[in-house]
Amino acid sequence: MYAPCEGIVLRAEGGFEERPRTHFLSDLVNAYKNAHYFDPEQDDVQLVAGNHIILQCGGNVYAALVHLQKGSIHVTPGQEIKKGDLLGRVGHSGNSFAPHLHFQLMDSSGISSANGLPCAFEKYEVCRNGGWKPVYNGIPTDKDRIRSAPELL
Repeated sequence: MYAPCEGIVLRAEGGFEERPRTHFLSDLVNAYKNAHYFDPEQDDVQLVAGNHIILQCGGNVYAALVHLQKGSIHVTPGQEIKKGDLLGRVGHSGNSFAPHLHFQLMDSSGISSANGLPCAFEKYEVCRNGGWKPVYNGIPTDKDRIRSAPELL
């Protein structure tokens, strides 16, 4: 996984164990519990986020990259990064149904209290009708399955 922006690493939490194999029913119960009973004032955000990185991308724009693989984070707090720098590997830590990257832009560095910001991607591919289609300067919907498209870069 690579840096989506130039900026500064604010948090790099990487010691959280990845979840064992997925189990639909227990994962669903866990997601419900975290959605309805998680208290950011009392509970550790790492229980939900797992291994994660928070970047300050400039101004009041922050990026959260969540559910990373244990031991894979290559950056440290305070480190300056450039767009495209290697940050870590996608994993299955925290409140995760399966290995994936949760990425969001925010208006502050507090992952549990920040407001989300709109995010457009320069180039990516979206899965449509069983195949991957290129998208340029697009905003994925919340149901889109997307991937980076290095051959489009």
